Amino acid sequence: MTIQFGIDQLLKNPSLLNGKQIGLVTNHAAQTVNQVPTRKALIDVGVNLVLLFSPEHGLMVDGKDGYAITNGIDQLTGLPIFSLYGENIKPEIKVLQQIDILLFDLPDIGSRFYTYIWTLSYVMEACSEANISLIVLDRPNPLSGNLDLAEGPMLDEKHFSSFIGRWNIPIRHSLTIGELANYWRITKNIHLDLEIIRVEGWQRNQFFDELHIPFVPTSPAIKSAETALIYVGTCLFEGTNISEGRGTHSPFKICGTPWINGKRLADTFNDLRLDGVFAKAIQFTPNEGEYENQICEGISLDISDYQQFKPVSIGLHLIAIIKKLYPENFKWATYPTNVNKTGERHFDLLMGQDTVRMMLESDIDEFISNIPSITKTDDWKEVVKNYLLYH
Repeated sequence: MTIQFGIDQLLKNPSLLNGKQIGLVTNHAAQTVNQVPTRKALIDVGVNLVLLFSPEHGLMVDGKDGYAITNGIDQLTGLPIFSLYGENIKPEIKVLQQIDILLFDLPDIGSRFYTYIWTLSYVMEACSEANISLIVLDRPNPLSGNLDLAEGPMLDEKHFSSFIGRWNIPIRHSLTIGELANYWRITKNIHLDLEIIRVEGWQRNQFFDELHIPFVPTSPAIKSAETALIYVGTCLFEGTNISEGRGTHSPFKICGTPWINGKRLADTFNDLRLDGVFAKAIQFTPNEGEYENQICEGISLDISDYQQFKPVSIGLHLIAIIKKLYPENFKWATYPTNVNKTGERHFDLLMGQDTVRMMLESDIDEFISNIPSITKTDDWKEVVKNYLLYH
């Protein structure tokens, strides 16, 4: 069966929106299966769309990572855009009171630190406070919904809650955005009229490449479904002085610095014989970041088996290897963003706790041997089983 996103399902029967003033949380990556932007597709079938909200990277998905986005006007529809990654990260009640129903259609990529899911969490709370209905137009998790492939660690909400990890879920959560909404409505006690319009023709274990449809870049650095999978591990480099390849043609698929020997790193990594991946030595010159316009050496990661590849484990192995090979050069780094102005504790916020960093600082060999237990997801599979929408 050809896959149908939530928006495609809604377009078959838009009458439930008749006579209503509609708002939409979206961006240009949210499109129908035929690649029509959601906001245009809704207007084309007569939906009375009156305003838009946009997440990090803005409506046109071209804003740089972590940069504040301002309000504006959508050139495609002429509608006002209210930014949820600027002065506000939560819709204002007075704006929500202009509409009857809010639709949510954003393409998540299955990682705890990808901010679109936390935009959803604030949208849910705002709709509850404004007493308006929320309809989530669901999409597949491009990393599959196989809960056996989920990776931790889990997040310490009391000490490490942030906009790159607000609530206690694994780094690779293996849920769809609709399933997360389902789960949070109950577990976070959000009193909300919530409807989830499901995807049709998707099975939990399917990765995006098995759907045989084009991948629309979900943000400037996530250019492919393969990048989305690798990102879950290599995004951790943001909290270090290792380049994650931003400002190159292969962000997140490559990493390196001017002081790394690429061949040495590739050989050391490949000697570990980790499942589903092979490293190749490369040179690159990023046009942004700490090593802007400097020649870097490092590695490129090639996935040989999506089912075996464990991105969080891979990312942690790489950080440990580089720290061991280059103890004088490796450093933790700040990463200032609109939601963390100083950029302090960025690695700990990505990990959702500080024990991983402390273990890395204490005994690297012991840390490497402990990575399988560090990336456990506790009882996540059991906890979420009653909130799943797909099998």
